[in-house]
Amino acid sequence: MSDYPLLNAFLTMMWFFLWVLWFMLLFRVIGDIFRDDKLGGWGKAGWTLLVCVLPYLGVFVYLIARGRGMGERAVQQAQARDQQFRSYVRQAASETTEPRANKADELAKLAGLHDHGDITDAEYEKAKSKVLAA
Repeated sequence: MSDYPLLNAFLTMMWFFLWVLWFMLLFRVIGDIFRDDKLGGWGKAGWTLLVCVLPYLGVFVYLIARGRGMGERAVQQAQARDQQFRSYVRQAASETTEPRANKADELAKLAGLHDHGDITDAEYEKAKSKVLAA
């Protein structure tokens, strides 16, 4: 048998997870302090000092005073990241499809000129081979 009862093991795990939860909350608050664009330098310094010197009081006061804004800032940041990702994907997709679209447009124009009789068969074949070679 062991000298460490099951209840003590449970309580030890509970305290460990509460300790981890506390540090996650502390880092989330500190990250939000520095991420906030509306908060000035002195405000950031004051909140950081309060959170570091009196961590429990500082974190709970911060959550009460600015907790609602934390969620709004997180949503805005996620939306900004999503918008940047979407614009990057659009840009990358347009760079890969542009040459094909340009070739297709040029071939369509050449076919139109050839159909209207503006260029001869030899000129059409020569221009077509140039477009396809590029």
